[in-house]
Amino acid sequence: MSYQPELNYMFNSLIFDADGVLVDSMPCHADAWVRTFSEVGIDITKQDIYDIEGSNHVGVIKLIFKKAGREADPELIEKLRVRKRELFFKKKNISSFEGMYDLLNSLKRHFHLAVVSGSDRPIVDSMMKEFYPGIFEVIISGADVTNGKPHPEPYLKAIEILEVEKENCLVIENAPLGVDSAKNAGLYCVAVSTYVDAEKLKRADQIFQDHSQLLQYLSDLEPLK
Repeated sequence: MSYQPELNYMFNSLIFDADGVLVDSMPCHADAWVRTFSEVGIDITKQDIYDIEGSNHVGVIKLIFKKAGREADPELIEKLRVRKRELFFKKKNISSFEGMYDLLNSLKRHFHLAVVSGSDRPIVDSMMKEFYPGIFEVIISGADVTNGKPHPEPYLKAIEILEVEKENCLVIENAPLGVDSAKNAGLYCVAVSTYVDAEKLKRADQIFQDHSQLLQYLSDLEPLK
């Protein structure tokens, strides 16, 4: 089956979320967050984290504290951010999605490739170095922006650094807040329902049920001449 964007869309730049799109890492992130919040008396589930995936670490902490009816001052936010990162690296058990590296290694000859992630810089860099060395021109982490997803800033920053036009950019997401960020930035966005129901991704221009569909779609893309 062939998947193509709507007519009049031609791309020269592909901008990927990392967790859940490039790497199967969210269960590890979620486990680390569940333990981090439990240590300050807040009980959450892994699904709670999946539903707000895409937000940077500060955003995750503020959202979870707000849901619990509490507030976190900057000192506590930093403490929790560092603790979560420590737990993530201690039990990091992640892998890239099958076929993605080979496809991107081919696509980079025809497209600008970038990553926009809500994760901290050390986490993003370690994953890209391990699974996608030499693939991406630009990598934006959650620490590189003032406003994380769903704010448009992360994707707008990537476009600014790439020096490309909005209408020539395709965003590949898997999280509701990430889709919102891309659409709030005025970008064409496709999504794969890795960890959440497709219904939660309905703002995306196209939704794929799994990575095999996403890979086929990307393989069929014709670059802007």
